[in-house]
Amino acid sequence: MVINGFDFKAEAGEFSSLALAYMGDCVFEIYARSLVLSSGNRSVDKINAEVRGLVNAHSQSEMYYRLEDVLTEEEYRVMKRGRNANSHTMAKNQSAADYRRATGVEALFGWLYLKGETDRLTELFKLCIKNEKDD
Repeated sequence: MVINGFDFKAEAGEFSSLALAYMGDCVFEIYARSLVLSSGNRSVDKINAEVRGLVNAHSQSEMYYRLEDVLTEEEYRVMKRGRNANSHTMAKNQSAADYRRATGVEALFGWLYLKGETDRLTELFKLCIKNEKDD
């Protein structure tokens, strides 16, 4: 992806883990909103409640464990680096461990997005959601 002459694909590995997680938070939210909207129109309050069930530190922490075994070595390194990043903020009503694992998932999603690997992103998101719905 090139924006204003900047090649994000070439530079994706140069961003800090927290910058990748920042982008990944947006990407994950878009995927979750798209999924929820695809199941039909309803009030925004109901849509938002469903999305919040997917986009929170606890759910994403569980997804961290589901993704571990299906990632390439490089993807796993990105996710682990995101998990280990030193964030100065913490989610309300979430454990620090859940928040850190969620940051790892978001870093992975941000990294894949910036690299333009949307097919892989979609594959991993479907895996996360499939398992989330099975629980």
